This record gives sequence, structure tokens and C-alpha cells, in this order.
Amino acid sequence: MTVLAELLGQVTSGSVQVIDLTAPLSSETPVLRLPPPFANTIHLSLEEVSNFDDAGPMWRWNNIHTGEHTGTHLDAPAHWATGRAGLTVDEIPLTRLIGPAIVLDLADEVAADPDFLLEPDHLLGWEAANGPIPDGAWVLLRTGWSARASDEAAFLNADENGPHTPGPSVDAARWLANERAITGLGVETVGIDAGSAGGMEPAFPAHHFLLGAGKFGLTQLQNLDALPAAGALLVVAPLPIVGGTGSPARAIALVER
Repeated sequence: MTVLAELLGQVTSGSVQVIDLTAPLSSETPVLRLPPPFANTIHLSLEEVSNFDDAGPMWRWNNIHTGEHTGTHLDAPAHWATGRAGLTVDEIPLTRLIGPAIVLDLADEVAADPDFLLEPDHLLGWEAANGPIPDGAWVLLRTGWSARASDEAAFLNADENGPHTPGPSVDAARWLANERAITGLGVETVGIDAGSAGGMEPAFPAHHFLLGAGKFGLTQLQNLDALPAAGALLVVAPLPIVGGTGSPARAIALVER
């Protein structure tokens, strides 16, 4: 039996579980809100082309209106100033979109403090318990934040002082970019940076360091509680938008039972 035939058999039998980590994409999907004078991307909307009517008697279809960075999406290096000469989403090799996933369970810490910051010690603690982070891994932060995804205000969690959402500290972002050969960082929140990241030095350090190092971001994930700390395989499928700085993506994990 070939490797692929064996994998297909295990998926069919359920011994390998396929878990969808993607948030449903609709007009209700939360979208990042930047303060003036910065411009914002748009929510998803569908424009009807035909609906079994005179414009198309046997078919229904829609035009899609949305931004590259809406819903569960991939950030390509070209998205950020530090990676502006880097890969656009259509240029990413397919082999970099498939890799091992490791999960840091930070849900209890975030429940106690929505401004919680990941630090290098959390990553080193994960390695002490689970072994070295594999080369090519996606580092996924389980925070429980996806439970807020049906309520944009709760999901963005902003007040007069700005948004309050978890993410990596400056030191953790630098560590992930430079100390391990990871593929990227995945989060449950609207972006890979913490809500307080605009006031950090440098600002938005996850974008600054990771995209500047040719690594990727993956946002608005769900169902991370269904993944083990180590051992899952992650497949990320963005649209190959020519010149795109990112794309809505389907994120799927394969987990051995």
C-alpha cells in the first residue's frame, strides 16, 4: 500500500481525524478596525449575479466583495513593511503550507487577563514538556478567543484605551522569528499581534519580526481545543492571489486518534 493510499484509508476509517480550524466567512465575520486616520478593509458581502431567473435561468452565483485579510486568513511577508520585498501569497511554495502544528494552551491565562502576552518562557516551557519545536512547524496559540467570534464587539474587545486581546510580546515575537525554524504563527484573534501591540517597540512586533523573517501569520482559527499539543499536521490553503498580501484561507488539521 502506498503512503497516500494508507493515509486515505485512515481518513476514511476515522483513525485520522480531519478537523476544520476555519471560521465561517460571512457578513458577520469580525474584521479588524483601525482608528483614524488609517483606512480599513471591508466586511464580506455577496452581490447576486443571477438566481435561477432571467439573468441565469439554470444557475445561481454571486460576486464576492471582501478584503485579503478577512476572517481566517494568511498573512504573507509582503503584507508588512519589514517584509515588503518578500513573498506575495501566490509565490508561497506549497510545501510551506503543509507542516506540523504545535499548540500552546493559554486559555486559562487569557480568561484571567485578555491582555495576556506570550513570552519566550512559555515557548521554552512547551519544549521542556513536549520536545523541540519541529522545523517547519506552525505555532498555534489556543486562547479560547474563538468563543467570541459570533459577536464582533466582544471579539475585538476595544474600549477608549484600544483593543484588549492576547498575543506575543516583543521578546516572544523576536524569538519565534529568529530562534526556531518555524513556518508561522497561528492565533484565534483578529490578527497575530496582541491588542496592545500598537504601543510596543517596535509596534506590532509579530508582524514586524515574523513577516520580516519570511514567515507567515494565520488568524481567526477555531477548534484548537481539538488538537494535541504536538503531533497534528496542518494544511493551509489560501487563494493564490497574484500580488496579494494575504488571502482568506481554509485551515485543516489531520490528527491521529
